[in-house]
Amino acid sequence: MPAKAETKGIHHIGLTVPDVSETCSFFVDTLGFSQIGGNPDYPAAFISDGAIVITLWQAENPDIAFPFDRKNVIGLHHFALAVESEQALSALYEKLLDIDGVDMEFAPEQLGSGPKKHMMCYIPGGVRVEFIAPAP
Repeated sequence: MPAKAETKGIHHIGLTVPDVSETCSFFVDTLGFSQIGGNPDYPAAFISDGAIVITLWQAENPDIAFPFDRKNVIGLHHFALAVESEQALSALYEKLLDIDGVDMEFAPEQLGSGPKKHMMCYIPGGVRVEFIAPAP
């Protein structure tokens, strides 16, 4: 095993979605991300919360694209975003309950044996996202 890792963390995450505008709006309008670029020829949108960059790629033919299936497709199972506190996690949960296209998998609960808490949902575009609050 190398003495130190060859990499230095995640540079960005790229997600294929059925509707770039819809998923981009979720991140920008609901989660407070900023759109930092895009590529209208692909099309794609580049968004960031200041700590991570997510690239949203438009599926070429969303009507025949396979929906996300975490148990039967090799690749992304989910990705997790950190929130500031347990209170922020609870507030985000309440907010997401009213957002069209969000399918809540489970409400905030203890992560493993704790003390961190997390919740899981599918966002507009069908990608599975976990939100994690640090231990109090």
